[in-house]
Amino acid sequence: MPITLRPLDARHFSAWLERSRAEYAKDLVALGQTSEDAYRHADTSMAHFFPSGIPTPGHVVFDVVDDAGVTVGYLWIGPDTSDDAGAWWIWDIVIDADKRGRGLGRTAMLLGEEYARAQGAHTLGLSVFGFNTGARGLYESLGYETTSVKMRKKLD
Repeated sequence: MPITLRPLDARHFSAWLERSRAEYAKDLVALGQTSEDAYRHADTSMAHFFPSGIPTPGHVVFDVVDDAGVTVGYLWIGPDTSDDAGAWWIWDIVIDADKRGRGLGRTAMLLGEEYARAQGAHTLGLSVFGFNTGARGLYESLGYETTSVKMRKKLD
C-alpha cells in the first residue's frame, strides 16, 4: 500500500503532543513505572524536545498517510543527542493498531530513512522496548542492529 509522509499540520500539533505523551507513558507503565512517574518522565521529555509546543531545530513530525489520504499514524524524526550532526534518530513511530500488519510501518521507516539521508544523516538509530516484539522484528528486517541491551529481573 503506497503511503506518504506529510508534515504534521501546526493546528494538530497540541493533539499530537498529547497522543505521543500518552503512548510513551503507557509504555513506561508497561515497564513497571507508576502512572505518575511515567507521565512525569513523558512530560519532561516532551518539554525538552518541544519547548513552547514547537519542535526543536531539525526535528519534524510527519503524519503517515495512506493512498486514500487517511492518516494512519505518525513518525517523529530528527538529530540524535550526540555531537555528530550526521547521526539521526527515529524518536517515535506509531501506526494505528487497526492498520498494522499491512506494511505501513515498514514503508514509513523507509521514507524516514530517505528524509534523514536528504538532511545529511549517515546513521539512523532508534530505541524499542523489549516487550515490543513486533516492532523489533520490523526494525531487524530493515537492517537495524542491536547496539545495547538493558535487562531487569523482578524480585517480588
